[in-house]
Amino acid sequence: MTLSRRRLAQATALLALPGLGLDTLAQRAKDTLVLGMVLEPSPGLDPTTGAAAAIGEVVHYNVLEGLTKVTDSGAVLPLLATDWVSDPDGKTYTFKLRSGVRFQDGTPFNAEAVKFSFERAKAPDSTNKAKKTVFENISSIATPQPDVVILTLNNPDATLPFRLGEAPAVILSPKSAATTATQPVGTGPFRLDSWQKGSAITLVRWDGFRDVAAIKLRRVTFRFINDNAAQVAALLAGDIDGMPRFGAVQAIAQLRADKRFNVEIGSTAGKGILAINNKKKPLDDVRVRRAISHAIDRKAFIDGVLEGLAKPIGSHAAPTDLGYVDLTGLYPYNPDKAKALLKEAGITGPLNLTLTLPPPSYARKGGEVVAAMLAKVGITAKIENVEWAQWLSGPFKGNFDLTIINHVEPLDYVQYANPDYYWGYNSPAFNALVKKRAEASRGRAQVTLYADIQRQIANDAVNAFIFNPSQVAVSRKGLRGLWANSPVAANDLSQVAWQ
Repeated sequence: MTLSRRRLAQATALLALPGLGLDTLAQRAKDTLVLGMVLEPSPGLDPTTGAAAAIGEVVHYNVLEGLTKVTDSGAVLPLLATDWVSDPDGKTYTFKLRSGVRFQDGTPFNAEAVKFSFERAKAPDSTNKAKKTVFENISSIATPQPDVVILTLNNPDATLPFRLGEAPAVILSPKSAATTATQPVGTGPFRLDSWQKGSAITLVRWDGFRDVAAIKLRRVTFRFINDNAAQVAALLAGDIDGMPRFGAVQAIAQLRADKRFNVEIGSTAGKGILAINNKKKPLDDVRVRRAISHAIDRKAFIDGVLEGLAKPIGSHAAPTDLGYVDLTGLYPYNPDKAKALLKEAGITGPLNLTLTLPPPSYARKGGEVVAAMLAKVGITAKIENVEWAQWLSGPFKGNFDLTIINHVEPLDYVQYANPDYYWGYNSPAFNALVKKRAEASRGRAQVTLYADIQRQIANDAVNAFIFNPSQVAVSRKGLRGLWANSPVAANDLSQVAWQ
């Protein structure tokens, strides 16, 4: 992809932000960094109450920390906990906490802060997206010592250390938890400096961090750029130093040929889907949903929209998951089969639906491709483009027909057991499988039941499952430490530095 001079100038002009100095990479100090992000966090910066993955991309591991940390390789390491052990039955975990740690508001980090955070996450009015998967499974929280927390679970969970390394499980200060959305206060190496709504968020190094000498960056700015051309323009002009989740995949060859940049292709836990509102007629008919699945040519979507940088999927699971089953053969691209299923469901004329698309290019560009595919089988999809905040207040609240979205959270199949989740799926058979897996012992039974869960979701064609995206990370030469993979949605700045 080659940008015209006019478009380059227009895109660069759009990125001019007051307060950032508009300095080029050559002029910026080696302890500062400017990164691009596709989406702005919304509605705030509290990952324990908001569902948007973009929240964690800014604050997780940087401002707010949890008991454990998930690395870009998927390994689980100690963070605010120094160690942990579990009983043989997998229902009791004992965490030894790091001592001498304080929150940025001066309050001590201790077992009581952990108990407060987890009880807040499982409270009846909690909107924590891990409430059902993690916190409702905690039957009791014991704090026998200031540096010891004992979690007793209703059902064994071998993934708990991983789950506690995700953004919804960060530990908050009881003193300032209520204002985390606007003024996050954590134990991490950075603190919030400013948030220019619609433009950028800036973090600065916190001098009170327990190992501040190891933090090489003094100032980091996240700039929100969802337009593909503007992303490329910002990199070429030196207005940003990198973009960990680069959206303009059509420009990869151009950037790889430019000696100023590194381009890395990694893996993610993402599930790119055409989400279907299971509560709306006629989408509540499984035959209609199966018809939609047969209408989607996954390979054409991946090649045309993502430049081939994705793997096809057939259920709500990523190929990196332990126990992943390839179910793409269940609904192969077959327009004739799709037409027959629609006819069987009693739909004889054009089926008119609205396809609501958030800003990322996989959705906006992908929406045009999907609409054309649906048109071939008699489904007219009227495209409605919305901003991210509108998507969260509309489709994510259940107000939609169809939408395209990439679910980045790992192992989030439990959302299908929530009838109030935005796609409105309600299956006693599926719920029974989830319960059975939660209660199963570790090992083969867990893997077998996960395969059954994937098949149940696919058989019911809850959504049309399309792609598991690769991660494309672009950065200036000399910058090291950015994640090449995204097992969780985070940008761990503690390891990032200029050489």
